[in-house]
Amino acid sequence: MAIVYEEALKKSIKTGDKNLFMLFGEDGYLKRIYVEKLAKNIAPSDDVFNYHRFEADCDLQDVYDAVQQFPMMNDKKVVILRDFDFLGCNSDDFNKLIELISDLPETTVFILWFDALEFEIKKNAKLDKIIKAYDAAKGLVVNLTHKRGAELEKMLNDGALKRGCKMENGAARLLIENSGDDLNTLRNELEKLCAYAKGETITKSVVENVSVKTVETDIYSLADKILKCELQSAYKILDNLFFMRVEPIIILSTISSVYVDMYRLLAGRSKNVSVDKIAEDFAYGNRAFLLKNAGTNLKNFDFNKLALSFKALTRADATLKSFSGDDRVVLEKLVVELSYIAVKGESVD
Repeated sequence: MAIVYEEALKKSIKTGDKNLFMLFGEDGYLKRIYVEKLAKNIAPSDDVFNYHRFEADCDLQDVYDAVQQFPMMNDKKVVILRDFDFLGCNSDDFNKLIELISDLPETTVFILWFDALEFEIKKNAKLDKIIKAYDAAKGLVVNLTHKRGAELEKMLNDGALKRGCKMENGAARLLIENSGDDLNTLRNELEKLCAYAKGETITKSVVENVSVKTVETDIYSLADKILKCELQSAYKILDNLFFMRVEPIIILSTISSVYVDMYRLLAGRSKNVSVDKIAEDFAYGNRAFLLKNAGTNLKNFDFNKLALSFKALTRADATLKSFSGDDRVVLEKLVVELSYIAVKGESVD
């Protein structure tokens, strides 16, 4: 399967050598931006003759007709099909889609855009047929994933300079850790930070105090307080999470992931496996910093403490899923158990 990534799409836009595109992947912001960029090169969205956009519930015959029509007072036209459910459609519509891709006029730029619709790449016979049709027609199938940590940091640092500010060393990384790797969120947070800084340096302290933290970040902070046995702070964070009505099972799952990170790192160390290799094998991507955090947490940990912690986490998981106890009490008890294990190296009996 010939699936390419952002760099290949950038090159194609620059050369203008393609007129057939399929955009999918985890980064909604990048997909929207590139759809807009591809379309803008052909016709503005208010050009009723040369700009056509169809949604998932459309009649595919209408899309085919729009593709086959000649442009009006322009060299080319653009047709966009968003979130067409190729997996759930009937065989006639699927065959019509393949025909549309295979029989695309040179005067039409066709963009198959998967915005909200998600699908598995592996073991997907229909997707394989679509990609083969794109290959035969010399089109581009583009997987737009989240940018890597280094790319995101550079984007934030460059973005701050364009707005008349400068980010302190490490501030961009902290912003990513706090707010996640979604480009829309990061751009909004950068705008806010630059407005706050008013041309001055954006320090890590400013990022910590001004940027919005994700719920996941709060739960990671909860895990950090548990490991440090700072129970008062841990209960304060837990209280805030319940106030925000975060599902208890999500809280438990995220806390558990901290211990999984620690186990992976400790197991890797025992076999002389590098952190980079662990991050690659378990597809951490932009979240490789979690392994760095795990390294800090492991200073006072061993396999015995991890084993006891996993038993406590498993008991809490079973209780939450059995609906046999108060969710808050279950998690408050877990906080005590995990903190005791971290300090004493033994279970609470």
